[in-house]
Amino acid sequence: MHLIPTQDEVVAVLRETGALRTGHFEYPNGLHSDGYLQVPLALRYYQHQRMLSVGLSRLLRANPELRAVAPEVSIVAPATGGLPVAFGVCEALRAKQVYWAEREHDAEPLRFRQYLAPRPGEQVIMVDDILRTGSRLKELKQLLESHGASVIALAVVVYQPTPTTITFEPLPTYYLAKLDAHYYADAAQCDLCRRGAPLDKIRL
Repeated sequence: MHLIPTQDEVVAVLRETGALRTGHFEYPNGLHSDGYLQVPLALRYYQHQRMLSVGLSRLLRANPELRAVAPEVSIVAPATGGLPVAFGVCEALRAKQVYWAEREHDAEPLRFRQYLAPRPGEQVIMVDDILRTGSRLKELKQLLESHGASVIALAVVVYQPTPTTITFEPLPTYYLAKLDAHYYADAAQCDLCRRGAPLDKIRL
């Protein structure tokens, strides 16, 4: 294993743990795909969670500006999938603290726990298990900035863009693996449906 795991090493862990599968899947938003990825299925194993988090922290440390401010940086994640990664990155990076944003119901916006909010000027690295559409991370960034925090980087284990993935440029973005999947807007456009491939419906 390399100090920073390679794309092939990350993919091997994802496949071994069942986090990455190939087939015919329908996501809750109606998209059809030939790939299924749920990184938390790999993070449930300590050795994999540790390897991925430490690898991500080493990518961040390779940036001298981030390395210099690490002791004063907060690591912030959207609950809940990114939390194991956030705590692992915080420990390995020796950052100041971890906290997260959450929502009680799907229709509600992200919010911080009572008595917990960023300080004006606080430097923050956003961390998550995956960047797919980017909508949740965009909401988190807007929430942090509304409290006066400064988001200085984004780090995820896997970058798996869709046709509508949000860009975070010019924010420095780090990931251990980039995975591509074929997405279809609905069953009518899906090649897998036309071939009669068995369909698995994904619950997120």
